[in-house]
Amino acid sequence: MDTEYKIPTETRIGHVHLKVSDLKRSLAFYCDLLGFELMMYYGDAAAFISAGGYHHHIGLNTWNSKDAPPATREGVGLYHTAIVYPTRKDLANIYKRLRTANYPNIGASDHGVSEALYLRDPDNNGVELYWDKPRNSWPKESNGSLTMYTHPLDLEDLLKEAS
Repeated sequence: MDTEYKIPTETRIGHVHLKVSDLKRSLAFYCDLLGFELMMYYGDAAAFISAGGYHHHIGLNTWNSKDAPPATREGVGLYHTAIVYPTRKDLANIYKRLRTANYPNIGASDHGVSEALYLRDPDNNGVELYWDKPRNSWPKESNGSLTMYTHPLDLEDLLKEAS
C-alpha cells in the first residue's frame, strides 16, 4: 500500500444517514427545531433534509430501526453528527432557539478552534452544533501543530451575539 497517499484537500463529508425509530419525531427535531429543510420523502420510511436546498445533508430512515429503542451511549457506532454553522451569530441564534424551546441537557465547549453545543436527538444520537473560529486564531504550538482543548463555553457571552 502506498503510504505517501493523502486524501485530496478539497474532500468533504457529503451527508450522514441516520437510522431512526420514528420518522415524524425525527423530522420534528431536525426540521422544526433545528431548521433543516425537508427535500423529499423516500416512501414512508425515509426522508432527506438539507440546509440551503442541497439534495441532502442528512438522510433519516426507519428501514432497519422502526420503533427500535434509543441508541446506547456505550455501544459502538456514530459518536455524533457535527453540523457547522457559518458564524458565531448563527450558533448563538440556534442556542437561543434551543433555550426558548426548553431543550434539555445542552452541553457547551470552547475547543480553541471552535465553539460547540452538544445535544441528543430523539433517538439519543449525539448532535454537535458548532462554528469554526478563524484559522488565524487557532491555538498552536511553536512547531505549528494545533493545540485543541475543551474549556467551558461562556453561554451568556454567546447569547449576546443572538439576533
